[in-house]
Amino acid sequence: MIFNISEAKTNLSKIVDMVYHGEKVVIAKNNLPLVDLVPHVPEGKRKLGLLQDDFHVPDDFLDEDAEINEMFYGKET
Repeated sequence: MIFNISEAKTNLSKIVDMVYHGEKVVIAKNNLPLVDLVPHVPEGKRKLGLLQDDFHVPDDFLDEDAEINEMFYGKET
């Protein structure tokens, strides 16, 4: 079924319901098809911990570095 943009604005709820129930809907402008409406397909869940065995945080990760502190705060007197 083809709807021009102005018709689609007026009948959005009806069109969404039609697509949800499997009907093919095309949105057109001046009777020129522009887009197909399709139902949303959820992506799979993300898998956490992909780098669990490949990534190691060094023990001194949070330790301050005197050279970097000097760049930010200057030399201590």
